[in-house]
Order: sequence, then C-alpha cells, then structure tokens
Amino acid sequence: MLFTVSLYLYSLKMNPFCSLQLICFFLFFKLLLTPVDSFFSAWPVTAFLLPLPLAGFVKSPMSETKLTGDAFELYCDVVGSPTPEIQWWYAEVNRAESFRQLWDGARKRRVTVNTAYGSNGVSVLRITRLTLEDSGTYECRASNDPKRNDLRQNPSITWIRAQATISVLQKPRIVTSEEVILRDSPVLPVTLQCNLTSSSHTLTYSYWTKNGVELTATRKNASNMEYRINKPRAEDSGEYHCVYHFVSAPKANATIEVKAAPDITGHKRSENKNEGQDAMMYCKSVGYPHPEWIWRKKENGMPMDIVNTSGRFFIINKENYTELNIVNLQITEDPGEYECNATNSIGSASVVTILRVRSHLAPLWPFLGILAEIIILVVIIVVYEKRKRPDEVPDDHQAD
Repeated sequence: MLFTVSLYLYSLKMNPFCSLQLICFFLFFKLLLTPVDSFFSAWPVTAFLLPLPLAGFVKSPMSETKLTGDAFELYCDVVGSPTPEIQWWYAEVNRAESFRQLWDGARKRRVTVNTAYGSNGVSVLRITRLTLEDSGTYECRASNDPKRNDLRQNPSITWIRAQATISVLQKPRIVTSEEVILRDSPVLPVTLQCNLTSSSHTLTYSYWTKNGVELTATRKNASNMEYRINKPRAEDSGEYHCVYHFVSAPKANATIEVKAAPDITGHKRSENKNEGQDAMMYCKSVGYPHPEWIWRKKENGMPMDIVNTSGRFFIINKENYTELNIVNLQITEDPGEYECNATNSIGSASVVTILRVRSHLAPLWPFLGILAEIIILVVIIVVYEKRKRPDEVPDDHQAD
C-alpha cells in the first residue's frame, strides 16, 4: 500500500498525460495479478480519482454597458452538494481588490437581491436608477464549505467567484414634445417631436417605436425627429419612443405618451348555451393607458357587480382584453344581461352581452313537435273515417 501511495504521489508531479499513463499501467498490472471479484475490494478505484470541486457555476454574470437612469440585472446559477450559498460583492473602478458585500435594499433601496435555493442556487442582482458611481466590478461568490464564513479562512480558497464589469455612461439629453390626449371631438393631426441635444458618442441611426414595435419608414440618421399622425384615433394611442443608436455605446430613447379613452372594439352580442354547459364572454378595446375592467350583471335594470359566491365565475384581465367564464350554467340564476366596463384616466366605455340558458329538454323540442303533429294527423284521419257516409249499400238491402 505504501508503494501504491508513493507511486500515485510521484505521478502527480509529472504532467497530466504521463500521470494518466502511469495510473492506467498500474491498474492494468494490478488487474492481472488480482482476481476480478476481489479487485475492487482490494483496491478502491476512488483512490485514483482527483477531488472534484464542491461547487460550480452553471450561469455566471455577464458584463454590460448601461446609461444613467437605466437598470441592469446580473444572474448567478451554481450547483453543488450541499447547495452552495451565494453572495454578491462590489469593487469600484480601479479598486479591484477592495470588495464590499452588497445587500438587498442597499444604495437607497436601489439594490435588489433575490436568491432561491433548491437542487441548485440561483440569485439575481438588480440595480435601478443607475448613476455614474455604479460603475465597477460585480462579483458572484458561491461556497458550500462548512468553514466558508470563518474569518480565519482565506476567502479565495473557500469561495468560487465569477465577475462582471458594469460600465455606466452619461445618458444623452433628449428633449421631447408634451404628451397628447385624444378627445371624442374631431382631433387635428398630431406631431410628435424628439431632439437629441447632447451626446458624447457618434450617432449611427434613429427611429420611432410604438409599444415596443418599430414603426415602418421612420429609420434615418437624424438627431431631430418627427412623427405625424394625420387622423388620430383611439387605436393610435400608446407609448411612442424615439430611439437613438450610437457607435460603441448603448442606445438611448425618450418616451411620449399618446392617451385616449377606452373604445371597446370587440365583444359577443349574445351567448346561447344549454343548462349545465360553460359560457364565455369577452371584450377587447383600444386606448391608452390600459383600462381597468369590471364585469356587472343587470338586476332589475341596474348593473350590479358580480359576486362570486357560488365559485362558478372566473374573470381574466389582460391589458386591453377581458374574459368572463361561467361554469355549470344554471337556468334559474345565470340568464340575463352582462356588462363589461373599461375605465382609464381619460374616460370609460361599456357594452352588454345577453346570455340565454336553455333547459336540458331543449334539444327534444323539435322531436316532440314532429311527434305531436303526427299524433294530431292520425286523430284527424281516424275521426274523419268514422264520420264519413258509406258510399255503397250492401246487396241484401237492395233485394228487399
């Protein structure tokens, strides 16, 4: 055994290839001299395996360049057994050795740290409202060493690290026109304007977007931008951005809001279902800001908020869309007029859907009607046959 350990230690001093050759040769030699059934018990194979790291990165943070006022997120995903602890550290520019730990709520609550532990550890560092002082090196540290928090231990040994460099640049100054509110009365054409007044980087091109989607035929190389809406309507409302792209710098943008009251453009006028089935009614609208949706049912002509005491009503709201689902329809409770109402800071709109609920016997009515007609027809024929006068007199009566 002493010979084995000495041989193994000697092999570690050699290059990895030679070490592997030596270990494989010795294993082969040992196999020849040892019965197969006693080989692994005589010499555990794990004696030749190098120790594996107790923790490792699945996903490490990536370096980014941001503008003042923006936000960034860094992700860190580690594995190990047991699950490693994750910490975030920060060092200022040109002070890479002076790391300080980051905590949730630091920097006037601009720092958010969300960490979850399961089969692996996942942590997200987010910093909002960036300033120039936020530039620096951000480090994700992970360790499952029992002595990782012992101040007498060297952190470089007990913790593994992954770094990302965040560079924060001064945001260019963009002057925009004021927000626009579209009213019901005839609206004149609207012109949105942006002017890039200062930037330390070379402009490559600029364009307009609406709700995050680039508008066609707006891309050009200009610091002074205009977008004209000739016949503005509710569907033209939304968030408009003028976007500027630079050489070797992040893009910059400014926002102009075009607001309008909701206009419901789609809904079901009526819904016909059988008792026990499910009903679905919906409404969709245009307008900005996105509305708050409310469903009501008319009781004695007055709209009343739906109270889900039976647990059969389900409402789904998604920005400019809402949906009301009613399961297991009851013929005595559910028929009636249902109103969906959309309201935002500019105005409101509402429409009505009529829900009709038929009885379980509804599919039988056509058959019963046909059957009734047949019965009536048979009765008429029988009565007619009994009452009609005989056409011929029997022969014996003629002889008399």
